[in-house]
Formats: sequence, C-alpha cells, structure tokens
Amino acid sequence: MKIGIVQQSCSTDKKANIQKSLDGIAACAAKGAELVVLQELHCGIYFCQAEETDMFDMAEPIPGPDTDVFAAAAKAHGVVLVSSLFEKRAPGLYHNTAVVFEKDGSIAGKYRKMHIPDDPAYYEKFYFTPGDLGFQPISTSVGKLGVLVCWDQWYPEAARLMALAGAELLIYPTAIGWESTDPAAEKERQHGAWHVVQRGHAVANGLPVISVNRVGHEPDWTGVTGGIQFWGQSFVAGPQGELLYQASIDQEENVVIEVDKARTEAVRRIWPFFRDRRIDYYGGLVKRYLD
Repeated sequence: MKIGIVQQSCSTDKKANIQKSLDGIAACAAKGAELVVLQELHCGIYFCQAEETDMFDMAEPIPGPDTDVFAAAAKAHGVVLVSSLFEKRAPGLYHNTAVVFEKDGSIAGKYRKMHIPDDPAYYEKFYFTPGDLGFQPISTSVGKLGVLVCWDQWYPEAARLMALAGAELLIYPTAIGWESTDPAAEKERQHGAWHVVQRGHAVANGLPVISVNRVGHEPDWTGVTGGIQFWGQSFVAGPQGELLYQASIDQEENVVIEVDKARTEAVRRIWPFFRDRRIDYYGGLVKRYLD
C-alpha cells in the first residue's frame, strides 16, 4: 500500500491551514497514495497551550463544514483519508476526533481520542472529553485502520487492543514538540522516547506504524511560555520496528511511502507474540495499580 503523510505547520488562519492540508492530499495522491494521513488538529493552531474559553469556537459538529471539505477531497482524489478535527458534540461537550473518509467521500468511521493529557503547554483536559468509542479499527477499502491520536501513542494497551481487534496498521495523527524552557538534553530524551515507544508498538504487535506530526513554532498567545517548537520527524515503521521513512525536523513535507501489508503475517509467524500471550495471568492490567 502507498501511504501519503502530510507534515505541515499551522497558523491562526484556518482557511490557509485547510488549504495546506488539501494541497498535501493532492500532492500525495499525484504520487500514487491510496491512503493519506494528516496530523492532529491540522485545521488550526495547537490551541491547548493555554486555557481559554474562546478557543471552543474553533470546534465544529461531525458531520459539518470541515468534514464536507475533506470528504470532497477524498472523493476528488480517490484516496482513503485520515483527518483530525475538533468536534463539538453538544454544548459543553467536545472531543479530539479523527475522522476517516472512504475513497467515495463517505465517512468510514471516527475515533475519539481516549487518553487526554494535562501538562504544561498541553492543557487538553480543559478542552476534550475522553473518547467513548473504544479501540475499534475502522474498516476501509485499503484495510482495517487502527487510528489513535497523539497521547494515545504512549499506551501499549491502546495499540494492543487495536491489533487484537484486527487492525492492519496503527496510525497516530500527532501534535508534539518541545516547550521552550526544556534544556537540550531533555529535548533529546523526549524525542527519543516518543520514537522508541511507537516503534515498540510495531514490534509488539507485528504491525506497521504511521505517525504524522506537525512542524514549526507556534507562540503562546498568553505570553506565559515561549511557545512550542513542534519537532516534525513524522515517520513510518515496519512490523519489526524498522524505520521506513522519517521526515525532517523543520520542513513541511508531502511524502508517499510504500508499506507491504503482507509482511505482517510473515513477521507474526516468526515472532508469534500473540500465540504466546498468557492471557490467563493478565487480569491485573485492568486495575489502576496493584497495591
């Protein structure tokens, strides 16, 4: 399968952000992409740097105007498309939601981000209600997509449940970077951990992983911090964690990478982790802590 990834920077100009995403979809489709993956919250700035009620105005219902735009793009280019939108579900109820479009522009399914962080410059709990759709792959014409979102990528349970439900790929739209006060050594540790943990999900589940991150600097409009430098470096890993592609640290990119889905079966035959799982002893995993 040929997979397109769109790594972009974003500004306060929503129309320009959307156009950049649309241009990326078109560029990937022109290179033969069958599946195109966009980054987390690609229609706007990463507004979770501070808690501000006016930012809820950026949300839209699903279906809604934003889904109409990306549905039309999927249909026009004949691609399966993974988008990431700020969903207004009801007054006072909002989600960070990935919407997957089929090649004909129909909505194949959606996933609401399950794990919601609350860290300096990442105040997502103020904005997003945790997802309630579970870890269910979305069936499309290119296969079953295990779509998760950003903070979900740190949790092996999420990846495992998607794999056990039949996902053929693990896909992570992402918005992660360095807060300005982090020292260089800490920045390197953070990026290294992010990279390793997702490649670990590929290994543990015998599945390709596609992680698409935003790039560029976004200021903190409150002036409390120096903003976030998103580290880009979107990547695709194969089912043994092998790195198939890694994007740049500071450039926008529209790239197509070929993934051999048949390798999943071959890898699982030589590394049969699912066969050897001791499910009779894993009950403790559903507890908060084993006191």
